[in-house]
Amino acid sequence: MNKYLTSHISGAAVRRICHLLKALVPLLLLVLGPMLATAQKSVSIPEEIEWTWEVRPAHTDPQLPNVLLLGDSISRNYFPDVTKNLNGIANVYLMAVSTSVGDPRLAHQIAEFAEMEKVNFRVVHFNNGMHGWDYTEAQYKAAFPDLLRSVRSLAGKDGVLIWANITPVKPDAFNGATNPRIDERNRIAQQQVQAAGIAVDDQHTLMTKHLDLYQDTVHFGPAGANLMGDQAAETIRVALRK
Repeated sequence: MNKYLTSHISGAAVRRICHLLKALVPLLLLVLGPMLATAQKSVSIPEEIEWTWEVRPAHTDPQLPNVLLLGDSISRNYFPDVTKNLNGIANVYLMAVSTSVGDPRLAHQIAEFAEMEKVNFRVVHFNNGMHGWDYTEAQYKAAFPDLLRSVRSLAGKDGVLIWANITPVKPDAFNGATNPRIDERNRIAQQQVQAAGIAVDDQHTLMTKHLDLYQDTVHFGPAGANLMGDQAAETIRVALRK
């Protein structure tokens, strides 16, 4: 009798455990999924060529606000036009890197730049997403808040942030970029910057109308860079008036 009861209770317990595990699996996936993505994002995946490109004004005017363009080679291309458009309006700096959201080096590079320059930026116009195609969009999403925190530290509580979304590429882009993946990264970024109350410079829509201006499969030539710079400068001027 005791043996039967023990067997009967054990069977019932096993069934209850199975039901409990089935109920817990979705919850565990919900909780552990972001943690796993965060763990993955902590690994640097360097590209064949890694680079940084930083430019500061030759002569700063202490009476003018400081503005930073933070991005990659796309931002670097339209930086000269932004500088020209904001002449006499702001001191314009550039920090362009090949490091992608998802790479833990990015936050360190931004912190090192801040320590080196020791400048309070009234506006930070920032972009990231044209590199790091070995990172999944899930990793990009998990790491994007780190970028927002790093950029916010550059601007301080009174600074204004502007997100410039990722521009389209040709179908045969040389760096692994594809337009469907760019669309997804833009969607991820849009959700997070919108939730944070950050303005958006829609460079993607602008350049979708000018696909005849490519210089290569990723970058736009001088005419395209000027269009992008003009729009970026205007969004910065609006931010400076706030």
